[in-house]
Amino acid sequence: MVDMQSDFDRLLFFEHARKNAETTYAKDPLDAENLTKWGGALLELSQFQPLNESKKMISDAISKLEEALEVNPQKHDANWCLGNAYTSQGFLNPDEDEAKIYFDKAAQCFQNAVEADPANELYQKSFEVSSKTPELHAQIHKQGHVVQQAMGPGPSTSTSTKAPKKKTSDLKYDIMGWVILAVGLVAWVGFAKSNVPPQAPPPPR
Repeated sequence: MVDMQSDFDRLLFFEHARKNAETTYAKDPLDAENLTKWGGALLELSQFQPLNESKKMISDAISKLEEALEVNPQKHDANWCLGNAYTSQGFLNPDEDEAKIYFDKAAQCFQNAVEADPANELYQKSFEVSSKTPELHAQIHKQGHVVQQAMGPGPSTSTSTKAPKKKTSDLKYDIMGWVILAVGLVAWVGFAKSNVPPQAPPPPR
């Protein structure tokens, strides 16, 4: 129950952040910081969507982050978020060759982030882990249908698998956990510093 409440709070928070970013963009489309927050919020929100919607939302996030980097190519957090978005896209693509294209793009983004901010340990770790993503992708997609289930948080229509819910949920976070949770952490910190205070959860009754 606590986890569900926490997920719901995060969903509300990032949806609020997305709407704020959209409003700010209408006033100033060249605000790289706002575009980065918008992309980060979309990437967070993607984990709450069914598979096809998740892919679309990640594509939208990539578009916003690329826009931010057009304004400021040295923006290290935009490069890092973009690397996470490409990594997510790679894991959601069952074709190994196509996935590798995304993973290669992600590695380049992480490298750019490290070069722009060499002291950032999170960027360094992301760059190191990016070399292992093709191997992890191959292992995960051997399980085929389980991936389809795990990545779509909506109700499953499959009756062919007996996998317990916890197992598919764990797999989902194995796939995207280090990407999404890290993005979420950075986004929370970023929004806390901005004029968008996170809403406190209601007191327990």
